[in-house]
Amino acid sequence: MDTLSLFPTKDGSVTFWSEAFQETFHSSHGAKHEAEAKFVIPAKIAEKAKSQTQLNILDVCYGLGYNSAAAIASVSELQNRIANLHIIALENNLEVPQKAIATGLVDIWQTAIAQILKTAAESQFVETEDLSLHLFIGDARQTISQVPPKWADAIFLDPFSPPHCPQLWTVEFIQHLANRLKPDGYLVTYSSSAAVRAAMLMAGLQIGAIAPVGRKSPSTIAALPPTPLPPISDTEAAFLKTRAAIPYRDRTLQATASEIIEIRQNEQKNSQLPPSSSLRKKV
Repeated sequence: MDTLSLFPTKDGSVTFWSEAFQETFHSSHGAKHEAEAKFVIPAKIAEKAKSQTQLNILDVCYGLGYNSAAAIASVSELQNRIANLHIIALENNLEVPQKAIATGLVDIWQTAIAQILKTAAESQFVETEDLSLHLFIGDARQTISQVPPKWADAIFLDPFSPPHCPQLWTVEFIQHLANRLKPDGYLVTYSSSAAVRAAMLMAGLQIGAIAPVGRKSPSTIAALPPTPLPPISDTEAAFLKTRAAIPYRDRTLQATASEIIEIRQNEQKNSQLPPSSSLRKKV
C-alpha cells in the first residue's frame, strides 16, 4: 500500500505526495491549473464538445480525478455544447480518489462536479443525463482492454514519471493507447521524455509540443497522421537521435518496473547512438 500525504501547490489546490513513487501526483506549480493547461486545453475538449454529439475521454491514471474534473468543467461551462460526455478512467489504487474525497480535496471544483467525483470514488460508476464516468481499478495494462478500439476523442496519459513508473510508458502500452484513439483524436501527456516520444512514434503516432506550464520543458501532444500538431523544436528532435530515445519495452505487458528499466539500460549500453550528454553540452 502507498502512503499518501497532502502537498499544497501554488494555485491554491492540493495534491498528494506518494511515498511509494517518491513523487507528487501533480506539479508544485498548481494541480488544478496543470489539469486544465496540460490536458484539457491542448486536447481541445471544449471545441470538440461544440461540434459533435458524443465526446469520449480516456483518463489513464485517474488519481485524484482532477483531469476528468477539469474536462467536465470545461464542457459544463459551455452554453452551446451539443456533446454528451463519456469518460473511461483507469486507476491502480482506489485509495487515491477515495482519500481525495475524505480530505476534501475535490471541493475545489463546482459542487456538481465534486459530487460526480465522490460517486465515482464510491461506486466506480456515474451516470447523469449528459455524462457517464466509468472508473476501472487495476493495472492499466490489463484494464485498457475495457476500452473499445478507436473510441477516444482524447486520451489523458498521466502516470508517475517514466523512471518511477515505466510500465505505462512502454512501446507496447502506448500502442494500446494509439489503437483506442479516433483518427482525429489527441493523446496528451506532461512528459517530454525522448524515450516516451520515441515510443509514440513507434506506435504510429506523430508528436507535437505543448507550451511549458510551470517548468522549462514542454509537454507532448500526439495524434494519428495527418492530424496537424504544433511542431517540436530542433533541439527536441535532436534528442530523438540519442540513446535517451531508446524506449521502454514490455512485450508481455506483465514485466515489473525494475525489469523494464534493466532491459532499457542494456539496450542503451549496446547502442551505437550518441549519448544525450554530448547533445546537452551543445544546448
